[in-house]
Amino acid sequence: MLRQLIKIGIVLGVLGLGVFWYLTMPQQLAADDLPAHTADAERGEYIFAAGGCSSCHAAPGAKGDDKLILAGGLRFETEFGTFIAPNISPDPNAGIGSWSPLAFVNAVTRGVSPDGAHYYPAFPYTSYSKAKLTDVLDLKAYMDTLPLVSDAAPANEVGFPFNVRRGLGLWKVLFADFSAFEDDSSQSEQVNRGAYLVNALGHCGECHTPRNPLGAIDRNLAFAGAPNPDGEGFIPNITPHSDGLGSWSAGDIAYALESGFTPDFDSLGGSMAAVVENTAKLTTEDRDAIAAYLKSVPEHPKTQTQ
Repeated sequence: MLRQLIKIGIVLGVLGLGVFWYLTMPQQLAADDLPAHTADAERGEYIFAAGGCSSCHAAPGAKGDDKLILAGGLRFETEFGTFIAPNISPDPNAGIGSWSPLAFVNAVTRGVSPDGAHYYPAFPYTSYSKAKLTDVLDLKAYMDTLPLVSDAAPANEVGFPFNVRRGLGLWKVLFADFSAFEDDSSQSEQVNRGAYLVNALGHCGECHTPRNPLGAIDRNLAFAGAPNPDGEGFIPNITPHSDGLGSWSAGDIAYALESGFTPDFDSLGGSMAAVVENTAKLTTEDRDAIAAYLKSVPEHPKTQTQ
């Protein structure tokens, strides 16, 4: 009887391991999934600004042209461990210079490394997954022109069980949505453009939306504000609620994204100052689109953690 129970236990264990292995397999795009597209580095420079890539991957405190030196090293301390932004310069060894366009697309939109490992969602691929593949290919073309950095960034400081990357496959099954971005037919072209910039390229919800205990964005409270991922304080509510941007006009929002000044003649500080450096590079039409979208999202009072 005991021997039979042991056999059953072994079979169930093997089956359970097989199910886990299947569910946690990285979901990647194939070469045939890429569009026929001649990558445009000049357009990629615009995507680079819209995506705020230098805000995380330039050396901490970098200014001016030094923000194009994507050495990594910025630390994000969380309850799951400390995540450190990697070197994404075009260096073929320390950076991503050896990556193919397909490998780059899978990293950015699926959170999968070239060797098939899951990336931690500290890298906002859950937002970038909504980016148009042509935009991602243009982004790579531009990033390939940037300075090489031969020093790798430090490794993440993550302990067990979060250092078992295979388990991130289950996290993705539960919380990641890799469906393509779709326009809302009930909204204007301007609002849809703003939705794309905010939710895909700009990944604004990654900071402005609270997360559940497993670190996934609570989409039911989109843009209601959240604890600051960089440390102390809170990222503000940016919904049209009175706790957020209710008193701001669309023009106020667009101007703040260009100048860094609020309607009260205060200045946007903290991590938002770096965001404004990027949004100031966008066209007037795109800043207006972001403002129009933010005025259209559901209102939420500030979150209870604030």
